[in-house]
Amino acid sequence: MYEGPIQDLIDQLAKLPGLGPKGAQRIAFHLLAGEKTEIDRLTAALVKVRDDVTFCDECGNIAADRLCRICGDSRRDGTKICVVEEPKDIYAIERTREFDGRYHVLGGALDPLSGVGPDQLRIRELLKRLAEQSDGSVVSEIIVATDPNTEGEATATYLLRMLRDFPGLSVTRLASGLPMGGDLEFADELTLGRALSGRRVLA
Repeated sequence: MYEGPIQDLIDQLAKLPGLGPKGAQRIAFHLLAGEKTEIDRLTAALVKVRDDVTFCDECGNIAADRLCRICGDSRRDGTKICVVEEPKDIYAIERTREFDGRYHVLGGALDPLSGVGPDQLRIRELLKRLAEQSDGSVVSEIIVATDPNTEGEATATYLLRMLRDFPGLSVTRLASGLPMGGDLEFADELTLGRALSGRRVLA
């Protein structure tokens, strides 16, 4: 245990995801050894995040205004909505440059053991978006891009049940399977099974 403010800083840093006590201690002592201006810049950035960052009224993405840059872009295809768990998932998909539609952030995945049910996610907002469709675009496809784990699969199944009655709406799921450059012998049974069931015609 260290004296006063340093221990307080270590305790707060250790609460961040991916940082344990050792990592928190390294960062705390790095800041202590650095220039005061470095701490000032970090403090200013944290204050700006706290005070200025909001969430998009439409999709739930991180935004600096009422709408995020994606929802505010008229060039995006309003007929496709990709449903993700967290804002960070949007940026992973955007890096592919393969999707030109819009997004909807759920704010997590169904996890009854942790007390996360449908009411804790932004599912109601998604249904409302589909019912109103006020921007003139008729949504024809919902792409479910939740994580390929137990919680993500449960969320995808629940969404399918909620969305199947919307007329003319196609609900798709991101394909999952073998990574590029991987060897079959190292693939686990679940991944290989998904690859087989999601196979596509080549010719």
